[in-house]
Amino acid sequence: MLLLSVILSACFYHLMPAEVGVHFQSDGTPDRWLSPPMTLVLALLPQLLLSLVSVALVWVMTRVASRFWQTGETRVNLETIVSIMGNMIALPQIVLGFAMADIFVYNAYQIHLPPLWVFALIVMVLGGVVIGVFFVRAIRRELNARR
Repeated sequence: MLLLSVILSACFYHLMPAEVGVHFQSDGTPDRWLSPPMTLVLALLPQLLLSLVSVALVWVMTRVASRFWQTGETRVNLETIVSIMGNMIALPQIVLGFAMADIFVYNAYQIHLPPLWVFALIVMVLGGVVIGVFFVRAIRRELNARR
C-alpha cells in the first residue's frame, strides 16, 4: 500500500493547484487548504508509519512465536498466521489510500469518489471475511490432524 500511495502521489502531484483542498464539508466543497508538498507529507507519512508498524509487528511476532514453536506435528502454519497479522494493518492503509485518492481526484478534476464511509465499510467487511476464512481453515486442519 505504501508503494501504491507513492505512485498515486507521483501521478497526481503535477495536477495539484497552488492550494489543495484537503478537508470537505458535507456538500463536498473544501474548507481547509494546504500546499501541495504539505499535502504529500500528510498523505504519505501515515502510510509510512503504518508500514513500519506492520514490519515491526511481524518481526516481533516471529521472534515470540519461535520461542513457543511446537515441536509436535501440527497443520497450523504459524508463519502464515504471523504474516496475516502483519498484513491486517493494510486495511487502514487501504482506507487512507482511498481518502488520499479522493483528495487528489477532487483537486485535479473537481469530482469526488464515493463516500469514504462506504468504502471503509466494504474494506472492513471483506477483510473480516478473508481473515475468517483463514482462521476457519486453520482450525479445520488442526482438528483433522488430531483425529
